[in-house]
Amino acid sequence: MTDDLATSPAVQGLLERLGLGRLLPREGESPRGRNRNAAGPTTTGRAVFVKQLDGRQPDAARRFRRQRAYEETAVAGERPLTSPKCLGWDEEELLIVFEWLDGARSGSDLASDERFDDELAHRAGEMVGALHALPPDALPAEASGTTEPDPILLPPLEFFESLPLAYHTQASGASLEAWGMLQRDTELTLALRRLRSAEAAAAVTPVHGDLRLDQFLLHDGQLHLCDWEEFRRADPARDVGSFIGEWLHRAVLDIPAKDAELSGPSPRLSHQDIVRRGVAELDRLRTRSVAFWEGYRASTAVTDPGLPVRATAFAGWHLIDRMFASAEQRPRLTALDRAAAGIGRSAVLHPEKFTTVLGLEA
Repeated sequence: MTDDLATSPAVQGLLERLGLGRLLPREGESPRGRNRNAAGPTTTGRAVFVKQLDGRQPDAARRFRRQRAYEETAVAGERPLTSPKCLGWDEEELLIVFEWLDGARSGSDLASDERFDDELAHRAGEMVGALHALPPDALPAEASGTTEPDPILLPPLEFFESLPLAYHTQASGASLEAWGMLQRDTELTLALRRLRSAEAAAAVTPVHGDLRLDQFLLHDGQLHLCDWEEFRRADPARDVGSFIGEWLHRAVLDIPAKDAELSGPSPRLSHQDIVRRGVAELDRLRTRSVAFWEGYRASTAVTDPGLPVRATAFAGWHLIDRMFASAEQRPRLTALDRAAAGIGRSAVLHPEKFTTVLGLEA
């Protein structure tokens, strides 16, 4: 998006206080994201990326503190993994400045081009494992949950009972259709409640909290992990399940690209056909999950025998959650949306049956 962030007095003042000079005008769009962004060279020759959280959002200050807590944790000792270098921040303005990785490619783009290979997946697993291996007391108190209790609320169990009015009035037709489908599914509701109970009893570690392929950046051969606004102590199965769930989602997304019967306006495959072909595509991509899990276990000791099972269930929820993300733009659910929900549901209901299928070997 393009706006006046790059020329705002708050940004220029922060950069000057940090000794970085002033941000030079730059043609073209700013990097995209849910926050206001600006990037480019400064008058001192530094390349910077500036992010400003939207203060109108009720959780903006909390997300900013978690991002700052990660940076404080990272510089307090040995860095747990590679991430864009933070150059400074302005908490009052919710501004944070990073070194700009010009030309970096996101993990989601790499995956779309079949370039997020097993080697990168292994490196991603090593990075996440190193993060989870940090002692929980290494985090500042506000990120540990001791002074600011703030559990990850997804899946939103209360939505399975009724939708908040504010959500209902703004939701797309497809989103409302999806919730109508899920609210009738008592088995799924009970399975998600069991998952949240198992999560509450699990040992916690530092986690990223919002792990997706587009949070990984490849720059000059180095893999980075960014966007630490959900950094906290939590069940490590959250991060593992999210990464596995990304490939589960990718398997479903790749069906129409590889099947002419689904690429047209009137797909001719049944729901069962779509699920079958999705499972076949997942089998093709399984090596990514296997490589990630191997890298993960090389960086941290997995002493919790329940972690793979919970991670599998979270991977299933991740697929359902991604269905909602795409449904927000449409009036009706598609056959692929329903297939994604069905595959995700199976993983949530019977995770112990799918740990090996998803590459989480004991």
